[in-house]
Amino acid sequence: MPSPDPALPLVLDGNRLTLADLESAARGTRPIVIDPLARERVARARKVVDDAVDRGAVVYGVTTGFGNFADVVIPRDRLAELQANLVRSHSAGVGDVLDEAETRGLMLLRANVLAKGYSGVRVETLELLLAMLNARIHPVVPSQGSVGASGDLAPLAHLALAMIGEGPCVKDGRVVAGREALVAAGLEPARLEAKEGLALINGTPLMTALAGLALAEAGRLVASADVAGALTLDTLKGTDVAFDERIHAARPHPGQAASARNLRRLMAGSPLRESHRGCGKVQDAYSLRCIPQVHGAVRDALGYVSSTLAIELNGATDNPMVFADTKELLSGGNFHGEPVAIAADVLAIAAAEIGSISERRIERLVNPALSGLPAFLTREGGFRSGLMMAQVTAAALASENKILAHPASVDSIPTSANKEDHVSMGATAARKAARAVANTRRILAIELLAASQALEFHRPLRTSAPLEAVHRRVRDQVPIYDDDRALGPDIESVAELVRSGAFVVEAASICGTLE
Repeated sequence: MPSPDPALPLVLDGNRLTLADLESAARGTRPIVIDPLARERVARARKVVDDAVDRGAVVYGVTTGFGNFADVVIPRDRLAELQANLVRSHSAGVGDVLDEAETRGLMLLRANVLAKGYSGVRVETLELLLAMLNARIHPVVPSQGSVGASGDLAPLAHLALAMIGEGPCVKDGRVVAGREALVAAGLEPARLEAKEGLALINGTPLMTALAGLALAEAGRLVASADVAGALTLDTLKGTDVAFDERIHAARPHPGQAASARNLRRLMAGSPLRESHRGCGKVQDAYSLRCIPQVHGAVRDALGYVSSTLAIELNGATDNPMVFADTKELLSGGNFHGEPVAIAADVLAIAAAEIGSISERRIERLVNPALSGLPAFLTREGGFRSGLMMAQVTAAALASENKILAHPASVDSIPTSANKEDHVSMGATAARKAARAVANTRRILAIELLAASQALEFHRPLRTSAPLEAVHRRVRDQVPIYDDDRALGPDIESVAELVRSGAFVVEAASICGTLE
């Protein structure tokens, strides 16, 4: 999917937000505005709420308490206080705070849901949220505290707390009081009216934002894994016969076919491959021969995750929902995070599998019994340790991913006096997935470092033109390991290039589009 133009405003209408939009707004500086028709829908829905209050209707979260207090009717003169109390009481998050991109993703998705016109907020409240995004006023939001039942209540409450001027924000790299940040930007803190506090905190934007940002990177990782796998295979003098188009047409999983096409393009014309074509070796180990099958299964899994999140990005996920055409407020369960929780668990499994097979290829590179190359890819082994510990780090990350791949969505724990008696654990699933993706990014970086080092032992032979371009890009960041040095900075440097998809772009500039 092409990246949106960062200079063009992102127009929110509640219906057309894409995963690419999410990443560009979360990690970039795109201005964000509300569509005029969406503004009209929001105003119409708000009138339904105001009319319900005027006639004294008993509506959950509008004129009643919340959760197990749903049967408590609140006097009209205390409805604004009710909403502020809701935000304050639900700001119970703990743990590490979201980073800037995660916070912006959370804010963007909450705004997009409000723009659908089912939430009943005032236009001014939505515009304040967008103004904070555009002014880069980012609420301090703890990452833990959501069970994904009525959505991401605690994290969203911290967002709303900043909007009313009572929660801290990050502005220009400093943590400041929310009211101070708003006033400095010429904004007035919100004074929430009936239903607005509930509309701000009820829904799935935290789990969806975290999973969406992780998915965007995972899509680049799986293509980078094809690049890394191809370079490893060639430096280990493997065969490309296993990638023959006829093999994959006989088992036509689309992801498998795409990875096989990538591998054929990447390895085409390699002198290193030609140097051993008549060696008599019949087939390679699974971590090399089965790259298309494993990477392809991951691709297909990511396709499922993508389709689920594409719906969730533009889904109305709060409660009760306002239907302006019929002037009704209906209570339901769209806040339940189960679709995102299962998708995020699949994402974590997919990331773990990419890292698992990559780690096995790293082991083959550094193990002289498997590679035919110097142990740990260093001369004077014993005096030098070479990439010994790089493989250990990859093994540690791959093993951690196995723990992170355990599904969170199969867990549930009753909350709110058993009113919320089945919960999704979607935020936990999404946080796990993001961590697994980050681990796999570093595993692939280690594989690229090791394969590039292995290539040095084959010189003057060269690999294919696209893989030579990848090797040059690695060497632009990291010199040859002639002497031992600290490996951590090298891994992180190359991992940032993996995150951006730079190696895929580099190879594709030679061999054409990589899928």
